[in-house]
Amino acid sequence: MKNQIKFISFVVAGGFFLASCEGPMGPAGQDGLPGVDANETCKECHNPTVVEVAATQFELSKHHYGEAAFEEAGNTTCTPCHTSDAFRYVSKNNTPATFTLNATTGKYANDYVTNAANTIGDISCFTCHSSLHTTYEGSDFGPLTWNKAVSMTMWKGTKSIDVTPDGGSSNLCIKCHQPRPLTTSSTLSNGDVVDYNSLATSPNTVFYDAAVGNAAPNKVIPSYRTHVHYGTAGAVYAGKGGVEFTGSQTYTNTAHTAGASCQDCHMAPVTGRAGGHTFTAKGNFNGCNATGCHSGVSATSSTFWVNPRNEIKTLLNNLATKINKVGQDAAAKDILHSDSNAETNLWAGLTTGNFDGYLNIYDPSTNPGGVWRNPAPAGSWSADAKALNLTLPVFPTLKNVVMGSMINFQFCLRDYSLGIHNFKYTKALLTNSIEAMTTAGY
Repeated sequence: MKNQIKFISFVVAGGFFLASCEGPMGPAGQDGLPGVDANETCKECHNPTVVEVAATQFELSKHHYGEAAFEEAGNTTCTPCHTSDAFRYVSKNNTPATFTLNATTGKYANDYVTNAANTIGDISCFTCHSSLHTTYEGSDFGPLTWNKAVSMTMWKGTKSIDVTPDGGSSNLCIKCHQPRPLTTSSTLSNGDVVDYNSLATSPNTVFYDAAVGNAAPNKVIPSYRTHVHYGTAGAVYAGKGGVEFTGSQTYTNTAHTAGASCQDCHMAPVTGRAGGHTFTAKGNFNGCNATGCHSGVSATSSTFWVNPRNEIKTLLNNLATKINKVGQDAAAKDILHSDSNAETNLWAGLTTGNFDGYLNIYDPSTNPGGVWRNPAPAGSWSADAKALNLTLPVFPTLKNVVMGSMINFQFCLRDYSLGIHNFKYTKALLTNSIEAMTTAGY
């Protein structure tokens, strides 16, 4: 029904748009003849080979049919990546990805937010092409809404990403497709971003003390959704954002980072329902096999597809085993959440255990099957939920090395490509995390 309403609204809006294009004849030209009918200007773009084909492809994009814009509407912190108005607002105002300390409360606040008046709007053509219908010429497709360097919210603006091929078009994608910051508790601490450098440089320091639980000096209380969100691909592609433990692997990037753009593969000539304005590259190797890149790449190619993906999958499996050993030592239970349902777990099949990056901590709403006691049950929980929670084993103590390894596991798993975006950086993060966990006794 929702899609039918969208379609009807689109047709009605299109009718009004075309009616407005008809208009009166323009003023006489220099030769004394009437001006050109406005419909002819519209047709330069609104024809089967330009806008219409892009609009048809866009219907297959999750940017179009996803529910996030509807679900997050009204939220000033999430909508900069989930709704059109908010994205355009933070882009136009160059909203910083910094955190500011409130001197009165002693708490930090994320500055990367929109205002209440700009928290709605499905992702549409106008989200990325913000100059559309300015001059009503083909030049309106550019510049894109954003093509400058992107400050990383995960690092509260102290690191930035700038992928320059194709005029910085990748930066438009990366502005949203980057991890969200993992912050400390605003109740037990000051709400600042977790210091990722300290996780790597002080691996044996206790990050979360199970004996203390939901109290200071613990700064982050583990929960089912203790994670860095979902859109890690841009950061992985750029080779920035992971917890960089020292190990046998150096942190370098593949040729993709400096020599290719997101659109090279994700907007390659269409094959099936991939490419173009679908923005997906799944099953479409046209970008890989473009002139100046690779040749003969397919889903069965050993060198460029099968072998590197298998290697990263093995590393993810090995790191998951190390992380889960923390739970096995404490109560013979894994601490990583598993879900084999591809409808609810976007990353099902990418690891043998079908992990999704969440922690298997009980929550009556988001994870009712959780096997670990929630250290911070909400006051709104029912009496039965609180009672059930108390029957579960206490979630174990976590060292910095475990927390950093969990971040890297989420970071590399949720990139979704199993290393194709940036094989060298992904391999280094996973390998060095495994080595750090081994050194720590896991």
